[in-house]
Amino acid sequence: MAAEREEPGRAPRACPGPCPCACPGPGHERGTARGGPSSALPAPGHGALERARRRLRQFDIGDRFSGLPLPRAAVLLPLMVRAGRLHLLLTVRSLQLRRSPGEVCFPGGKREDTDRDDIDTALREAKEEVGLQPEKVEVICRLMPGIDKMNNLVTPVVGFIEETFQVTPNPDEVSEVFVVPLEYFVKPLDYKSFSYKTSSGYSTRVHCFTYHDQEHRKSFKIWGLTAHFAVFLALVIFGERPTFEVDYDLDNLFSSSENYFTNLYASIHERKKSNL
Repeated sequence: MAAEREEPGRAPRACPGPCPCACPGPGHERGTARGGPSSALPAPGHGALERARRRLRQFDIGDRFSGLPLPRAAVLLPLMVRAGRLHLLLTVRSLQLRRSPGEVCFPGGKREDTDRDDIDTALREAKEEVGLQPEKVEVICRLMPGIDKMNNLVTPVVGFIEETFQVTPNPDEVSEVFVVPLEYFVKPLDYKSFSYKTSSGYSTRVHCFTYHDQEHRKSFKIWGLTAHFAVFLALVIFGERPTFEVDYDLDNLFSSSENYFTNLYASIHERKKSNL
């Protein structure tokens, strides 16, 4: 059964008894302050940016699901302020890659033995893929994880970066880098969705955005787990209803997102048991 957690804005409390989430203590809190000072970012008093920080920290899961018996991976969701609006940096996977070549994703990958946690994984991968130095990232939180088609537990790590960051893509892994206004993931101009049944038999909604990038003069398709994370990030920060349907109770976003994840995990766990 999923462990309960109070909704953002209320005092956190511990799980009511044993739970599968490896709780580090009451309320599951754990600090995620890592990275550098990000001195080029607007000062903490800057209204929109500070509100985003506060909202994100309310949704921080810390190490809550670290005990689940799944291979681990992490991605970095790099946010920047451009022209007074929040933007999200994304990459296009190199066509040389064996898995998902040419698809849009966030910098990230599988955990290595030298990584202390998901934050280390996300920062290391971002450095390897786009040349983003870890000290240039203001890490804010870890959001609710997802499970990819290889049954890896993927944790999204959210961090602010400077608008002046100069991308240096690793051509072996990344063919292009672009940014999208975060609000596009709640108010898109070109969107569709479809139902998808996982290998474990769990039915879910898949978001698919087409973003027409004026800077690159081309369109990018953003879908799957990448779109899932982008939508949830936008819902957390803006706190408003999107122009399309989502699989959450927007009045109880944290608890409904946790239910979504635990149901997905349970379907995989039950399938594994049935194959024993």
